[in-house]
Amino acid sequence: MASNGDEEFGVLRSKRNATRYQILVEIAERQPAVNQQEIADAIGITAQAVSDYLQDLVEQDYVVKHGRGRYEVTKEGVDWLISQTDELRTFVEHVAEDVIGQVDVETALATTRVSEGETVSLTMRDGVLRAMANDAGSATAVAVTDADPGADVGVTNFEGVVDYELGTVTVVSVPGVQNGGSSALDAERVAEMAESHDLVAVAGVEALAGATAAGLDPEIRFGSAEAVREAATKGLDVLLLSATDLLSTHTDRLRDGNVSYEVVDASET
Repeated sequence: MASNGDEEFGVLRSKRNATRYQILVEIAERQPAVNQQEIADAIGITAQAVSDYLQDLVEQDYVVKHGRGRYEVTKEGVDWLISQTDELRTFVEHVAEDVIGQVDVETALATTRVSEGETVSLTMRDGVLRAMANDAGSATAVAVTDADPGADVGVTNFEGVVDYELGTVTVVSVPGVQNGGSSALDAERVAEMAESHDLVAVAGVEALAGATAAGLDPEIRFGSAEAVREAATKGLDVLLLSATDLLSTHTDRLRDGNVSYEVVDASET
């Protein structure tokens, strides 16, 4: 059977092979009279592209041309379709059993005693999904494990929406050390701002020094761009001290996550 260098990567890893797969299926359904425009319309490409792919498939011995507008999938073409279909079937089974099966079960923190099979109400508090044994909440699920208060519990069969507000991020830009660094901050003001936030995060050594000067012990020091965004999406308000050279990385991530933020001036006056 003829082979091509990118066939080993399968239809899921090659746009070209995905299109070839679709065209072969369409030919097999319509043969021997094959209307290229109908195939083009069916899979969303141009008729010229179909013509080019057909020429390639003939050269690969996957299709034989019997005359104008008459094509037939060869045994080699059928074998290739089967091999790619088997790969697709394996992938779908993996998604259904391993991926979706895992996503369907979330983990919550039990606030009461919960028994397997019991309906629970879901809430979000302090950035953690919590489950309580009743069905009175705006969002409910069914427990798939037993749990004592304070333990983790698996939940599935979700109904409703967990009612909570997204957090916001207050960003304090800390100058680079060559421009004064942490000494340029009003430490007292930074400490006051921290009192109205759930978490303090720092990005950069200057920011860590600024937090220390304000008497703060940051909860987030590493991977702060992703961690701050995640905390805000879980409903927590975050005070972020960021060195100026790292500022755009953090604000870009917040914008990408549709997280509300404000950059404030906390410099010494």
